[in-house]
Amino acid sequence: MKSKAVFYHAGCPVCVAAEQQVAAALDTSRYDVEIVHLGESKARIGEAERAGVKSVPALVIDDSAFHINHGADLAALKS
Repeated sequence: MKSKAVFYHAGCPVCVAAEQQVAAALDTSRYDVEIVHLGESKARIGEAERAGVKSVPALVIDDSAFHINHGADLAALKS
């Protein structure tokens, strides 16, 4: 059974670069990968918060949040 990986980002240059790296690095035979642009999908910000995401870009794998860099706080995306 594949693990779920969700990459949350806001579309900034740091986020886009991280998305490209994550997409290339994750083994899709082991992970179902979903990319979520929180700038376009604001309704999913709460989901990201519940998963432990504090800033983007961030990768959540099996309910563990991994912060890759600091592009934007989630609070900034709410406005």
